[in-house]
Amino acid sequence: MAALRTAVSSLALYDEAADDMSEEANRQKALKLQAQLPTLVAAFSRIREGKAPVPPRSDLSFAANFLYMLNGEVPDDISEKAIDKALVLHADHELNASTFTARVCVATLSDMYSGITAAIGALKGPLHGGANERVMKMLSEIGDTANVESYIMDALNRKVKIMGFGHRVYKDGDPRAKHLREMSRQLTTITGESKWYEMSVKIEEIVTKEKGLLPNVDFYSASVYHSLGIEHDLFTPIFAVSRVSGWIAHILEQYENNRLIRPRAEYTGPSQQTWVPIENR
Repeated sequence: MAALRTAVSSLALYDEAADDMSEEANRQKALKLQAQLPTLVAAFSRIREGKAPVPPRSDLSFAANFLYMLNGEVPDDISEKAIDKALVLHADHELNASTFTARVCVATLSDMYSGITAAIGALKGPLHGGANERVMKMLSEIGDTANVESYIMDALNRKVKIMGFGHRVYKDGDPRAKHLREMSRQLTTITGESKWYEMSVKIEEIVTKEKGLLPNVDFYSASVYHSLGIEHDLFTPIFAVSRVSGWIAHILEQYENNRLIRPRAEYTGPSQQTWVPIENR
């Protein structure tokens, strides 16, 4: 995420229209950013492994191209369908932390690259974009379906947060989760690693029974991405690849009817303080 944040910020240096705030210029930047983020993530992944970046192909879909640039192989239909669903489901979700950050940034009439860079910074946090990476870490630590109950019950007893459950908006369950649940089932069956799906289902049963919490979009996306052969630290950058479309839509809307976003804060600290000269402190 640090690499993606820095790379997106630097893109403004190579765009002569970076500070052109006309509608046409902003729409051109929007189209370029939508294409540039998956290219950056895939190229970074390959370069750090000592491999050459793979250029996209004009005959592949957006989803297929991303996997092709990432792995150097044209994906099968189920893999393409899985990443396409994941990208669609993560694309936008009302005024979440990163989207709000993007709107606050561009409300000053800063450029689109600044807005997307700011949004990536907000998405980087584990309470927002990093949840599915931590879900996969948990699954890896559990290791086998037989270990699920003892692991989860111990975590609940110690009041450790189980990532991928609950949602600020969806109190009756995240409607996006069921689609990724099915993709997880299909992919783990194909790869011969059904344990990831089976562990996830058992975790869902326990957490729902004990805490009344249902899985959100992050929970099953973890095993989906893992089954696609994607490195775990790329899970959040892939979230950005998807969410950039939502960020851009909000940014363009902000520009169209802009008003500086300036929240107020209520001071609750001590009052009637007396100033003490520094030599007497």
